[in-house]
Amino acid sequence: MCGIVGYVGESQAAPILLDGLSKLEYRGYDSAGVAVFDGEKINVVKAKGRLQALRDLTQDGAGLKGYIGIGHTRWATHGEPSVTNAHPHYNQSHSITVVHNGIIENYQPLREKLISKGYEFCSETDTEVIAHLLDYYYKGDPKEAIFKVLHRVIGSYAFGIMFQDHPGKVFAVRKDSPLIVGVSEQGNYIASDVPAILKYTRDVYYIDNYELAELSMHEVHFYNQDCEEIIKEQVTVEWDVEAAEKGGYEHFMLKEIYEQPRAVESTISPRIKDGRIVIDELNMTPEEIKEIRRIYIIGCGSAYHVGMVGKYVLEKMTRIPVEVDLASEFRYRDPILEPNSMVIIISQSGETADSLAALRMAQSLGAKVLGIVNVVGSTIAREADNVMYTWAGPEISVATTKAYSTQLTAIYMLGILFGEVRNTLTEEEYEEKVKELRLLPEKIQQILGDKEKIQWFASKYANAEHIFFIGRGVDYAASMEGSLKLKEISYIHSEAYAAGELKHGTISLIEDGILTVAVSTQPDLYEKMISNTVEVKTRGAYVFALVSEDNQGMKEVGDFVVEIPHTDPCFATSLSVIPLQLFGYYVSVAKGLDVDKPRNLAKSVTVE
Repeated sequence: MCGIVGYVGESQAAPILLDGLSKLEYRGYDSAGVAVFDGEKINVVKAKGRLQALRDLTQDGAGLKGYIGIGHTRWATHGEPSVTNAHPHYNQSHSITVVHNGIIENYQPLREKLISKGYEFCSETDTEVIAHLLDYYYKGDPKEAIFKVLHRVIGSYAFGIMFQDHPGKVFAVRKDSPLIVGVSEQGNYIASDVPAILKYTRDVYYIDNYELAELSMHEVHFYNQDCEEIIKEQVTVEWDVEAAEKGGYEHFMLKEIYEQPRAVESTISPRIKDGRIVIDELNMTPEEIKEIRRIYIIGCGSAYHVGMVGKYVLEKMTRIPVEVDLASEFRYRDPILEPNSMVIIISQSGETADSLAALRMAQSLGAKVLGIVNVVGSTIAREADNVMYTWAGPEISVATTKAYSTQLTAIYMLGILFGEVRNTLTEEEYEEKVKELRLLPEKIQQILGDKEKIQWFASKYANAEHIFFIGRGVDYAASMEGSLKLKEISYIHSEAYAAGELKHGTISLIEDGILTVAVSTQPDLYEKMISNTVEVKTRGAYVFALVSEDNQGMKEVGDFVVEIPHTDPCFATSLSVIPLQLFGYYVSVAKGLDVDKPRNLAKSVTVE
């Protein structure tokens, strides 16, 4: 959601803040602002709209002098997008300045209490309450004031704070919203995510809930909620700086689509040793794997779609019953977890609010939780009982591509491993699946080599109003992801349906010329899908058939056909999703939209 950057050091702060905020644009925002201490006072500049407006107001930072500051990109929750509601916020004397990612749930009673004590508010935000509360409690000790505020606040937050009385320091504290501290010889940093500071340092600390960081030019200190100093472990980020740059591609999304062969290979390679699947980080004995009675897969958005594929794949390979839940539904439906259950939480960022809450609920119900995440050191990675990293590298575009593909790969490997241990896969089946798994990067690359065909077709449907996706089994799950990709970046209404459900109402939506994307990669379901596709064609649909290369019947039915190479049917989604990603991307490009930063969306949903 919102992005936070802070700096104190030997260089001018404003250009660093603006650069860091530019690396967080993928999080989604509608306004931006920076606060810089010039040696006498804190100067705040804010702008509605894109970051470029703030750059123009500050002459790319040159107009704001000072070696310490905080910056923010805001995603509106309380109050409309405006300069007044943009962060940073401050107390009435402008001596305390705050940036915030999260939501203060009890801001209204706090606001009323402060008004009764003479405080005046100029914005509609929940964050301004924090600035005035800090002012109310501040008696010369910033840490004491901050912890007193935390005791009054209900909600999620990551705060970056400056006190004019302490001109050489930036303070940071968090609960349920991501925040890291970076250190270097030139100065120290706070940020919502690694890409914001990767240009300046790879040495970071991950702040845990209720921990406070105090940064000065050459020192960083950490404190627990009892205001006792604590020692934290420093982590070196392995990502290359170039991984967070476009590298000559027009958009991050296209770059990340093309990075999928490498990302999938990076997820597979370390976990295959002498031809066997070895997942050391799983920390489960064969006996524990055999005792699993049910698996629950939980995620949001595309991660939920990975779970849908996972249900088909894991049940087929392991014969363990699998339930898939949206995290926001799981946490509020009073779930019943069987004894010896395994819960898998899937999240790219590892900070997704609903998924994190579901993790904690599952643990409170006695379940062991495996986190499948991309971001090393993220909250889900730290709080899960075990974590399986996907090694996709930084994903900047809001619409996920390579993170989705690597999450699928992680699920496949779990299925193969569990199938071997539980003897639900024969040795021949096991070896064949490992072989096909290792071929996935090469086959994804093969599909990417035929992008011009999809680009041409996508340009014909840039003005479409409705597009439907149909499939059966894992192809239905792939259709859900294809539909989501299209709607989130092109703003075209699209829906995915299980093809067998068409006659139960949804076929009434088919009209002359409506594009229907029919995904058919499962040999056992070829004939059924041909029948379903003929049903929509006879009602006027134009069919984009996405098929396995041996599916001759669907090739004859489709009006426009894209083939994917042969693979194990369990792994077909990893190939079929590539043309669907490219289709959504090129439709958005043809419409002239902001592919990487679609309206109303954020990369990491860290609040409900």
